[in-house]
Amino acid sequence: MWRLSRVRYKAGRAGYSLEEFRLKRREQEKALRQARRDRELVSKRLLLDEDDGQQEAIMDTYSDDKDVVSLLHKIQHRGPEREGHLYTLGKSLRDPASQLVFIKQENSVHVLIGLLTGTNTQCRLQSLHCLHELSHSPHPSVAPACLPATPYLLTYLSGQSTRFTELCLYTLGNIFPDSDVVREKLLAQGIIPALASCIENQRHNMAVVEAVGFTLSQLLQTKEASRKIIPLVLASSLPSNLLAVLTPNQNFALGPAIECAWCLHYLTCSGEDLQAVLASDVVLQCGMLLVSLSDTVAQGNKEGGLELLIWPLLRCVGNLLSSSTSDEVCACLSDERVVAALCGLLQAYIQIQPALARESAWVLNNFTARSSLFCSTLMRLNLVPSLIQLLPFSQGINTMILRVLANIAHKKRESCVELAEFGLLSSLSATLKMAAQEVVTLSLDILFMLLASGSQVVEDFVKLGGISLLETFHYCSEGDVRRRATYLLEHHLLTGSPYSGNCIPHS
Repeated sequence: MWRLSRVRYKAGRAGYSLEEFRLKRREQEKALRQARRDRELVSKRLLLDEDDGQQEAIMDTYSDDKDVVSLLHKIQHRGPEREGHLYTLGKSLRDPASQLVFIKQENSVHVLIGLLTGTNTQCRLQSLHCLHELSHSPHPSVAPACLPATPYLLTYLSGQSTRFTELCLYTLGNIFPDSDVVREKLLAQGIIPALASCIENQRHNMAVVEAVGFTLSQLLQTKEASRKIIPLVLASSLPSNLLAVLTPNQNFALGPAIECAWCLHYLTCSGEDLQAVLASDVVLQCGMLLVSLSDTVAQGNKEGGLELLIWPLLRCVGNLLSSSTSDEVCACLSDERVVAALCGLLQAYIQIQPALARESAWVLNNFTARSSLFCSTLMRLNLVPSLIQLLPFSQGINTMILRVLANIAHKKRESCVELAEFGLLSSLSATLKMAAQEVVTLSLDILFMLLASGSQVVEDFVKLGGISLLETFHYCSEGDVRRRATYLLEHHLLTGSPYSGNCIPHS
């Protein structure tokens, strides 16, 4: 589960229900992960030949018979037509009904395994294609039928053929989400060490690296991952190799980076306590890549699936900032470019992908909640005025921005005067009129800190019609909103009493 419920807000305890906020974010996470499945990033993947059409025209001359039972008998006989029959069988196995017919035939999978382990290179490749087609089946009964092939698929991960290794990886990645039995067997057969060795030996082969990332991400999303799989992954060399893929250099490739970043996300939100060194490395690497991606987006390049990489990077950084107790995690992101990059991504995607903009604001909130250093960075780089201008946006964006502003005001009282000078008072007058109660509550909390910072801020708010606005809440609202408005009126606006604390008292 993505732990967005760990969002920090330290500008006093608001009256809204934190549990309600957590529930809302869990529902949003569920929708986001479902959307990712729909885009074929998590679901099964079918690897097709680039010259598929040309081969089909040639191979179909060998046989016009598409009946899988007949083809199964034919491929058991030696001869020049065996390769063509295998190819045709692979095409036939794209039909879900044919897949069920095939696995019900006696020794059908073992026939493919025999050809897979034989000496004929083309027959080995075509038999692997048949297994790959079976692994893509929507029927849960097909995956267990492929189980006898898994030891060979794992063995061939150390081979030299890129195409062969890719097919083995995607086939493995396709079959184990459907069956607990398959997952147990693969873990016992050593799939984690095999993946670690594969990505280590093929680290310069981006096609294989992407396939390893896909297969590992499938494993990390299974229901028993936190108990049985993630400890094995953390004990292996996989995390360091995943991080290496995220290095923005001449070998950088988007596809592998997306898969490896999602793997790191599943590791960081698993509940497992990452070592401080690993957590720092993840935050640093993801932060620097966000800086690079923000520069690319700022140049107008928002196409090509960049957002699919930005999502997991943001989640890695945000989750580790909220969950890690190590000061090293915070210290390794002292580079002010990271904070600037988050603001840049927030502004770039706010119109075209509001959910991604909200995610950027969430990470920015975790930064400012974690350390006053990041609050000072936002002020020093003059990024706060641009954040204030985004308060009219809904869909949770203004809520997160209000939290960021609250963190700034809470960390340093002197910042309240600067926030008022940036025009925050007039913006708060607008957010106080919004329908969302959480927005109103946060606005009142920030207003409390601003009014407590000095008489000039109080005077400016009165000129904006602040008294009548709060009186409206006093007479027309209920619960926490009314109590907050009444407190501000009685202690800061009508009596002019001096600063009396950081938190709004609750009855």
